Amino acid sequence: MRILLTGVTGQLGHTLQPILSQHHEVIAPTRAQLDLSDAAAIAAFVAECKPDLIINPAAYTAVDKAETEAELAHAINAIAPGVFAEQAKKLGIGLIHYSTDYVYDGSLRDDNGKLPSYTEDAPTNPVNVYGKTKLAGEQAIIASGCKYLIFRTSWVYSTFGKNFLLTMLRLANERDELRVVNDQWGAPTSANAIADISAAIVAQLNSVEDAATWWKSHQGIYHLTTKGRTSWCGFTQEIMRQTSAAGRLHKVAPTVTGIPATEYPTPAQRPVNSCLDTSLLATTFHVQIP
Repeated sequence: MRILLTGVTGQLGHTLQPILSQHHEVIAPTRAQLDLSDAAAIAAFVAECKPDLIINPAAYTAVDKAETEAELAHAINAIAPGVFAEQAKKLGIGLIHYSTDYVYDGSLRDDNGKLPSYTEDAPTNPVNVYGKTKLAGEQAIIASGCKYLIFRTSWVYSTFGKNFLLTMLRLANERDELRVVNDQWGAPTSANAIADISAAIVAQLNSVEDAATWWKSHQGIYHLTTKGRTSWCGFTQEIMRQTSAAGRLHKVAPTVTGIPATEYPTPAQRPVNSCLDTSLLATTFHVQIP
């Protein structure tokens, strides 16, 4: 297949490119080659390269900065996916797009006050600009009438780019104590895991004789995260444990102290509950969730 892949300077696009390139022709424009805040440029690029599939992991992901750059975040997270979807519809091809746990407000509780995992049909109610723009992107894709898969993921990390893992490793070599939020919950999900599952699904699509029928039975929104859950504090403790055991810190590992989110105020509100149920993804595509 000829695949148009966006966001190759981001952690997921960067991880996807070499995996997909093993079996497909991948067109992977950089930001300089394709400005995702320019709707006309997107339409022209897609029309020119005529892909068989569009994969769009690119996004404006600076959650706090989005509060003051709402117009730019909306252009990249909401308008751009809609343009990709419209072009996919014109070409009769599919679109794979990545969204976020932040489309939910994180307030979901059961009768015992515990935090259940969100299923795909749970009501959305984003509490920050980033989440609102990502939800608008989902809605634009659906409204276009194109063939689509939307994968909501959470707490993405890798050894590339900007993410929580790399921030904690940097701070670990600078400080003797790390004070980290312990009352927000989710599933840290590696870009490698997302890329591997995505590539397996693309392989399924590529192997079928009747792609139109495949899209009819598989199209929709799915949650794509790892299993389990932890807090940001718990994630940090595990990062310190593993990197210290592997001798990758330049000093003694810092003490990790849990704090409530109220002690670490940020411009953008974060969901307390970011746990996503991945059973629909696993049963539909017969993939193993790590």
